[in-house]
Amino acid sequence: MNSEKILNRYWVIVAAAGSGQRMQADCPKQYLTIHHKTIFEHTLAIFDQADWVDAVVVVLADADPYWPAVKKNLTDYSVPLYEVAGGKERCDSVFNAMKSLQQYASPEDWVLVHDAARPCVSQQDISKLKSVLQDEAIGGLLAASVKDTIKQSDASGRVSHTVDRTNLWRALTPQMFRFEVLYKALQEALIDQSAAGNITDDASAIEQLGYKPLLVEGSSDNIKITTPDDMIAAEAYLLQANNEGISDYSGTD
Repeated sequence: MNSEKILNRYWVIVAAAGSGQRMQADCPKQYLTIHHKTIFEHTLAIFDQADWVDAVVVVLADADPYWPAVKKNLTDYSVPLYEVAGGKERCDSVFNAMKSLQQYASPEDWVLVHDAARPCVSQQDISKLKSVLQDEAIGGLLAASVKDTIKQSDASGRVSHTVDRTNLWRALTPQMFRFEVLYKALQEALIDQSAAGNITDDASAIEQLGYKPLLVEGSSDNIKITTPDDMIAAEAYLLQANNEGISDYSGTD
């Protein structure tokens, strides 16, 4: 990266180092294809269309054999795109990306962290996140209110009780935080490596510092693809988005 050329305020980190074992596919889920494009390409296109994004850092598995083919398809990508190797856990991977940005980003810069396997987030939701959080000192995340009835089970798999869903939210991505705050949160979280696996999203690390990230309501369409059923839902969403002209990148060639 050229520190003189890149004077960015909004940095995007796309976490793509996971193996996606639950999908039981021949390749990591972000490299599965929907409408002639990989899920990864659909996801990256979202941030290329946001004219306020200054750079995107993709976090990849070590020696990822699938990325080069995707990269060849990104010749028209207008946002500066950089690559970083991932780590053992998701928070390790995001922190690796943060370290790669440290010499370029200022403490008050914004960092948006997004899952590569979430190609169905809308421009409307991303813009809403940016707008709502612009005056926040810490940051926040897209989230969807829980609509289903939630049951708590006991050790035998029987219903223990019904959980009050009044204030329950499903965490989505992107999650957007000030650079300095997120860097410190991840650094602190990784001091105890045995607990790193419990940091399942970036907001979890922020919470451990004693902060309360702001919840910004987003669409429940913003699913994380983890199962074959999720693939079917994503295919339907992206087809509809293309038919409605929501995205220039989401449809068939």
